[in-house]
Amino acid sequence: MNPLEANALKKPRSTARMQAALAIVCACASVVLAGCGGGGGGGGGGGVALPIILPPTTAAPASSGNDDAIVASATVAGLCAAPRTGTNPETGTSYPDKAGSLTDEKRWVRGWINETYLWYGEVPTTLKAADYATPVAYFSVLKSPATTASGRAKDRFHYVYDTERYRQLSQNGVAPGYGMEFAFVRNSRPRDLRIAFTEPGSPAASAGIARGAKVLEVDGIDVIEGTNTTVINRGISPTTVGESHTFKLQEGSATRTVTLAAASITRTPVQNVKTIDTSSGRVGYLLFNDHITTSEAQLIDAVNQLKAGSGIQDLVLDMRYNGGGQLNIASRLATMVASPAATSGKTFERLVFNDKNPFNLTPAQAVIPFYGTSRSGTPLPTLGLSRVTVLVGPDTCSASESVINSLRGVDVQVNLVGGATCGKPYGFSPQDNCGTSYFAIQFQGVNAKDFGDYGDGFAPSCTVADDFDHALGDPAEARLAAALAIRNGGACPASASAKTLPGLEKPDAAAEQPYLLHRTPLREIRLLEAAPSPS
Repeated sequence: MNPLEANALKKPRSTARMQAALAIVCACASVVLAGCGGGGGGGGGGGVALPIILPPTTAAPASSGNDDAIVASATVAGLCAAPRTGTNPETGTSYPDKAGSLTDEKRWVRGWINETYLWYGEVPTTLKAADYATPVAYFSVLKSPATTASGRAKDRFHYVYDTERYRQLSQNGVAPGYGMEFAFVRNSRPRDLRIAFTEPGSPAASAGIARGAKVLEVDGIDVIEGTNTTVINRGISPTTVGESHTFKLQEGSATRTVTLAAASITRTPVQNVKTIDTSSGRVGYLLFNDHITTSEAQLIDAVNQLKAGSGIQDLVLDMRYNGGGQLNIASRLATMVASPAATSGKTFERLVFNDKNPFNLTPAQAVIPFYGTSRSGTPLPTLGLSRVTVLVGPDTCSASESVINSLRGVDVQVNLVGGATCGKPYGFSPQDNCGTSYFAIQFQGVNAKDFGDYGDGFAPSCTVADDFDHALGDPAEARLAAALAIRNGGACPASASAKTLPGLEKPDAAAEQPYLLHRTPLREIRLLEAAPSPS
């Protein structure tokens, strides 16, 4: 199967070398994972340091004569086949890498999985390190083979990422691209590839490309029926700034060809903030695409805007394309939606680790509260709502699902409109070794009612297909229109529930909805933040 048909674009190869410490950000104690935004930057209302996995000053690889023997990860951490030199931009200090081998790196991976992976006891014991050429290849199989109730893989979220690139993404949401998000309405031939949205000020926006445009060709290759998926994938997934590709687009009844050069795209996670007047009161709307560090200030500004004037009676929170990010951002968003009476002193999410308690947390340290202040300590504005409508789909994942689950945990009514969410109640704190950031499931998040079993996602109360004929935030857009209709009439429009799109073939996702073509690990995760080593 080729990569386009499988919707499995290549993961970036790891080249940088960096060693970081871990910290859990909570009141006592975010996803890329992702994405949850970041890893690497900014505090989140206080921090409790996790044990730092570093080799002793005179560390040497554990020698057992058996490359498959599981050793303590600390004994081989930072022993690298290609040690990096120079200054770590994250810490301002020298990289701690020492001369080692790929065997050392694979031993670190196996030890770290055995220590911290949520389902370490389910990892097959027959896997041989020598059968895998690199630590990344070995890591990719060191996971649970179990399935969910629907038959999907329980662990669909193993990731690796180049550490330096991840640092830049997590802090600022910066990556090479055109500033347009691709979405497959149909992934098999005849394919239907659309533009889901564009980033303000990006090359795509400057070229006048908008939501709904259909991609007919990439660099002269037919997207609909073509078989040269290597060229198509290369075009839609640029890896370097300045890289140019040509797209033939269908926009309504017209077609045109445009050449775009990839730029460093800074994502604008909060967009289209507005109030909509209805016969039963004012409704707020905001599109929220990424739980990255920069989203905090934008969310605060959005809530203040919605509070201005006569305020709003309800909110439609559009997270259909939000794959997750920092849990501290998710917590603050939930706090701003609800009332202080509902959230003050309450648990946003409790983190359940494996039975080894790998990070030596007390029960209090494993609790992420509803944060009442920003990172700088300023009290957060609140909308004081007892109900909220969230627009969702298979790209709504991880930290976004935490917002839904945690609000329900304190009895805020959360209505879902769209498609089933991705189903990721799990998260991780990314760990560096030799320049690769490894993302492996380390905890499950449960709400104040101890619920966190949604591995198959949250089902919508009103199923509505994604509408590429209208802009996001347009009251006539199908999902938003259904949300407004429910508010006025209390029932899901029958036409909306019946509307489906045929032929959708994303593995492990709700088949009735389109889905985004590709995302970095940062954008489909629930993360605890990575932080510099505490002094």
